[in-house]
Amino acid sequence: MPLDRSGLEILDTAQCRSLLASAPVGRIVFTDRALPAVQPVNFALVDGDVVIRTSVGSKLAAAVRNAVVAFEADDFDVESRTGWSVVVVGQARVVTEPDELEKLRRLPLRPWAPGEREHFVRITPRIFSGRRIPASAPASTNQ
Repeated sequence: MPLDRSGLEILDTAQCRSLLASAPVGRIVFTDRALPAVQPVNFALVDGDVVIRTSVGSKLAAAVRNAVVAFEADDFDVESRTGWSVVVVGQARVVTEPDELEKLRRLPLRPWAPGEREHFVRITPRIFSGRRIPASAPASTNQ
């Protein structure tokens, strides 16, 4: 496994996709009024794309319409000091095609936040980046 200069394992695209599929929650990074914004969301992977369910009038739905966004998911074990992080960058689009919407509504993607969430955003990843802290990594003396 290749390592970066910090001693973290560099994950390939297949590993990134596999780890993303195992995460229940991620964070979408987008631009809101010319400033960076981050929002935690639950998601599903559909045909390699990240799918998020949101409300029609949400700030997220308006901000990501055909925008380039980043999406990040991770998992860490505090006790063992291991974990991973995966970031994808890609084009986000609001799903409007009726057949595609019907398919997405049947997903087991249920919003955690209260309220109606019948708007779907689909991110097509173009760039994958992932790192993993190996189990054998020496613990840092900095806290």
